[in-house]
Amino acid sequence: MQTFKITGMTCDGCAVHVHKALSQVPGVAAVQVSYPEGVAKVAADTVNVSALVAAVRQAGYDAVPMAEDNFKAPAVTGSTGSADLHIAIIGSGSAAMAAALKAVERGARVTLIEHGTVGGTCVNVGCVPSKIMIRAAEIAHARRHSPFDAGIDAGTPTIRRDILLQQQQARVDALRHAKYENLLAEHPEITLLRGSARFLDTQHLQVQLPDGNTQLLAFDRCLIASGARPTIPPIPGLAGTPFWTSTEALESPQIPASLAVIGASVVALELAQAFARLGSRVTILARHMLLSREDPEIGRTLTEIFREEGIMVLEHTEVTAVSYETSEFTLNLGEQKLQTQRLLIAVGRQPNTDALALKAVGVETDCHGAIRIDAQLHTTQAQIFAAGDCTDRPQFVYVAAAAGTRAALNMTGGQATLDLRSMPAVIFTDPQVATVGLTEAQARANGLTPESRLLTLNNVPRALANFETRGFIKMVAEAGTGRLLGVQAVASQAGEVIQAAALALHQNMTVQELADQLFPYLTMVEGLKLVAQTFNKDVSQLSCCAG
Repeated sequence: MQTFKITGMTCDGCAVHVHKALSQVPGVAAVQVSYPEGVAKVAADTVNVSALVAAVRQAGYDAVPMAEDNFKAPAVTGSTGSADLHIAIIGSGSAAMAAALKAVERGARVTLIEHGTVGGTCVNVGCVPSKIMIRAAEIAHARRHSPFDAGIDAGTPTIRRDILLQQQQARVDALRHAKYENLLAEHPEITLLRGSARFLDTQHLQVQLPDGNTQLLAFDRCLIASGARPTIPPIPGLAGTPFWTSTEALESPQIPASLAVIGASVVALELAQAFARLGSRVTILARHMLLSREDPEIGRTLTEIFREEGIMVLEHTEVTAVSYETSEFTLNLGEQKLQTQRLLIAVGRQPNTDALALKAVGVETDCHGAIRIDAQLHTTQAQIFAAGDCTDRPQFVYVAAAAGTRAALNMTGGQATLDLRSMPAVIFTDPQVATVGLTEAQARANGLTPESRLLTLNNVPRALANFETRGFIKMVAEAGTGRLLGVQAVASQAGEVIQAAALALHQNMTVQELADQLFPYLTMVEGLKLVAQTFNKDVSQLSCCAG
């Protein structure tokens, strides 16, 4: 019997796929796969370990042979856990900084290579400035309109975007200094090297310095944490026009009279609503529907809410050409045309991997350029690891930071894994969108039989007290066992609510166990208890505290 440590499984359905892959290898007599234990056991007349590992990888997972009683992953060659170990890190964002700090904590010395602004996307041009702008837009919206206008006079606020931008940038600068630049100054074991890196081989980088010279950098381990950049679609006429990406939109000192947004996912929707609330006439152009990769009810609900706020949402719309004349964009939409003062392109982000010469060292990427990694952050080269938005993992800053820490542990002799089974995600529209785990469709695709309940917010006491009942909370469970599989929510404070669902999912709770927990009354998170109760009760017939 040969036992393998299996990484990359996120549910029982994954175990089914691994079982099928192993069973099809010639000579295999029996297979046992355990998702909770993360192992597979194979009985075969002649065990061809390489063929078994290849079969698992072909199925989209990773397999490492292990002894029956003691698993130890193959050690990466070279010294570990001492000052003799030199780790090169390409990038200086969340994944890179988390990795650098953990690596020096474990005795290594680190060289960070950065060609741009220290701190990466999140603090400089992503999460932080966008959430500041979104919050300002929420304040403007509340002053203009609220459920309490009958008793509290509403008004039309004056938007001074230049002053808001100064406030936004000051907070960005302060956070970058505190969380990145100052930390580098306090850790002499970390050297910041300015320049652009590319691989020469699996032990050396060539760094193009700002003065035009090059520097050869040798390393024992390397972490690629080069991040991602906005994707620019090949729309005829777009190139050469002054279109915005999220970076230019967040840095603009003016709020345009009109704004067209090409895109229908996170960045597109957050910024579309923010600009609309700050005074722009906004049109969203979606190839399919809003948030088409999520549960369909999310997109339908958000579309209705956006249209109520005056945002035009054009679904199933393709932009076939773009032109720009006399300070105005013209977008061809088939038989129709749309004129707009500004155009925001927000169709996703692509990994910054094309200039690294990855093929030369055998580091594999997918068709989008994302680096393929396993659960321990290894690339297809033993000495080279990767973390963050440049990889094939979800592009969230907290995933990047967690991956960076685990990569550092593994580059210094550890065996840490990145487990994303209970990873929450939040979209900062108003109301917020928050998800964790599987949707119904994903559960079925993983070979599970789901059942679900959807609770509208007019059943949640806190939402009623707020006079804010737009949205819902939906819960997906495994039929028969009641095991929680996922939660999707469109609600005020959904981002705060979802972490309780993530913890419940992490603990493999059933919906009944969740329903039996104590939740404080008149909180939005009580909605989780209520929707869990709907699997067995009519919550409209319960007393106010949903006991």
